[in-house]
Amino acid sequence: MTTNIQKDNNIVTLINVFTVDPSSQRRLVNMLIETTKQVMKKQEGVISSNIHKSLDGTRVVNYAQWESKEAFEKRLRNPKAIVHMDEVLSIAKSVEGSLYEVVFVDERGSIA
Repeated sequence: MTTNIQKDNNIVTLINVFTVDPSSQRRLVNMLIETTKQVMKKQEGVISSNIHKSLDGTRVVNYAQWESKEAFEKRLRNPKAIVHMDEVLSIAKSVEGSLYEVVFVDERGSIA
């Protein structure tokens, strides 16, 4: 699984932002990592998953890439994924998640 951030690559990106108590951040990170290893990486159409934690301890971000919107939606119906995500959601105070497409990338050293 390799993250590929490029414009016009037809990849769908899921960005989830979880808000947590700082005392629960590490637990949520560990749960997301385990869910990725045990369930998500085995899903058809998954490309990559990246877990980020805020330095203030109040947020965890999941940046995941899928081959298509349909592949992502299929994951939503997977019973194993549902169980793991329900556990994750039980820790988070709130979650905001949306699907995105890359429209611009600027990298250090690139020629405009």
